[in-house]
Amino acid sequence: MSALLNMDHKIMEKAFYERDNTYDGLFYVAVKTTGIFCRITCTARKPKREHIEFFISAKQALDHGYRPCKVCKPMEARGKTPEWVAVILAEVNKNPAARMRDRDIKAFGVDPARLRRWFKTNHGMTLQAYLRALRIGAAFGRIKLGEAVIDSAYDSGYESLSGFNDAFKKIFHSSPQKRDFTEVIKTTRITTPLGPMLAGATDEGVCLLEFIDRRMLETQIKRLSKRLRARFTPGINPHLVQLQQELDQYFSGARKQFSVPLAASGTEFQQKAWRILRRIPYGKTISYKEQAVMLRSSRSVRAVARANGDNMLAILIPCHRVIGSNGNLTGYGGGLWRKKYLLDLERKNSTA
Repeated sequence: MSALLNMDHKIMEKAFYERDNTYDGLFYVAVKTTGIFCRITCTARKPKREHIEFFISAKQALDHGYRPCKVCKPMEARGKTPEWVAVILAEVNKNPAARMRDRDIKAFGVDPARLRRWFKTNHGMTLQAYLRALRIGAAFGRIKLGEAVIDSAYDSGYESLSGFNDAFKKIFHSSPQKRDFTEVIKTTRITTPLGPMLAGATDEGVCLLEFIDRRMLETQIKRLSKRLRARFTPGINPHLVQLQQELDQYFSGARKQFSVPLAASGTEFQQKAWRILRRIPYGKTISYKEQAVMLRSSRSVRAVARANGDNMLAILIPCHRVIGSNGNLTGYGGGLWRKKYLLDLERKNSTA
């Protein structure tokens, strides 16, 4: 196993043999008997444990003399939206209210069944469910601004008010006239070298960015929903588009500060703790004790640690830059191996 890879060997083996796509792209598996390296989700027959070794990158596997598998194609960008899907999404974004039937999809040279499978695999829903969520989300925005429900329904492409009400209830579990929430958080899947992340944004800014495999993610979503009196729906807004661009730049070493608007939700103490985090320079670290002192609350080290743990905007609010007083890496919801990766990335690029 590569010495550069800071993941538990048993976790990697389990992910590989179970084809756990949560870890796809985080490491690669090379087979000594064939000289081939694969993604962990490769559908080819699994080799015996004594015949495999792990690498942190495709380049590292190539450097060790392995060649890429022709089945899973590990050299292709992980998580990147295929061009044939991007064409459909571009058309959808032009006019979210428009219908996208099978014949429309075929007009772009795309197989509707293949597109449905891609959406189910990557977003857990069909294209039609995604389109309904987009239309309902846009309609809610107009209702919130005072537009009549019936006008919002027709402007969103619905042919009847009853059809709009039914679709609204399926997504939000309440009618537009008697809704018990005041905000909609649009969510999308963001791809990064450290694995997929769930991103959410309101019209104000990004309010959620967390690794999909984090254990506390479900709890965070419930807290955010309660604090903002919000419901979640799949979709895209300008903040999420900007977020993906800035994260790509960050991981490539081309960006050291984020400018995408944030809408962090927390208590007064948490907000103060997070403001301290955002003032830690790129490539630098402080201890939890130092953070507490900066908050003028030197005895609140544990409270500071809890506030950092409640941060719902990973990377953007850089809680990964806080370490133990002895210099050890501690306390990161995304996993200490990710914390080390982020700190190593920033140290490398801060001196470049």
